[in-house]
Amino acid sequence: MTILICLAGATGWAGSALARGIAQSADLAVVAAVSRQHAGHLLGDVLAEPRLTCPVYPTAQEALAHPCDVFIEFTKPEVARSNVLAALRQGAHVVIGTSGLTDADYAEIATAAEDHQRGVLAVGNFALTVVLLQKFAEIAARYIPQWEIIDYAHADKIDAPSGTARELAFRLSKIRPSELSVPLEQIQGEVETRGARLTGSQVHSIRLPGYTISAEIIFGLPDQKLTLRHDSGSSAQPYVDGALLAIRKVNTFVGLRRGLDNVLDLT
Repeated sequence: MTILICLAGATGWAGSALARGIAQSADLAVVAAVSRQHAGHLLGDVLAEPRLTCPVYPTAQEALAHPCDVFIEFTKPEVARSNVLAALRQGAHVVIGTSGLTDADYAEIATAAEDHQRGVLAVGNFALTVVLLQKFAEIAARYIPQWEIIDYAHADKIDAPSGTARELAFRLSKIRPSELSVPLEQIQGEVETRGARLTGSQVHSIRLPGYTISAEIIFGLPDQKLTLRHDSGSSAQPYVDGALLAIRKVNTFVGLRRGLDNVLDLT
């Protein structure tokens, strides 16, 4: 049975690579795409991939007029929440690849997913190395009470921290908050230089040319430290592989799950 997909952000860096990956998959088909810049065209003409014969629409609401099994959100954080809620109202399962959604956004999405009895898989980063970083960090946080997260990205990335860093901080909050030797209210000088306190972790976001996406977490104990780090290359292929897996698995549960590891056997 073919899984019918509506792909929002279909002509972006990750979305276009995913669209080509879907075109090569016998069990998947894109039936509608979203891209304001290329609205009115066929997706295959825009991406030079003749197997993608679906139309491109300027908004998710218009694209969702086509019945689909899975809606994929790869746009921008300012519209992602409303796109996801619209997809759930239309009866689609949802895979979220957009970063920058807040915990409050996810709480609203979780409620909507339960109300409509659909699955939502939110993945801040589809790369397997990120999935492993998150799992290793959760293990380390059980034994090491102090850590800080550093989020690196290209200079024009407007959301900070990244979805990867937000998700990592959220996961660690389920274990414990990081301890601070000097509480933030006792800092002398510019407290902002200590980073933002995000769900119990200190998070620092760096935006400079030369980076794609990197995430680092440093754990510290007296006379020893542990550093875990993920670095992205220039290719979107790691995201494609993870997203294809998410598309095929998102209909196997109801409600919101955060992280690709929720559909992987990592035990």
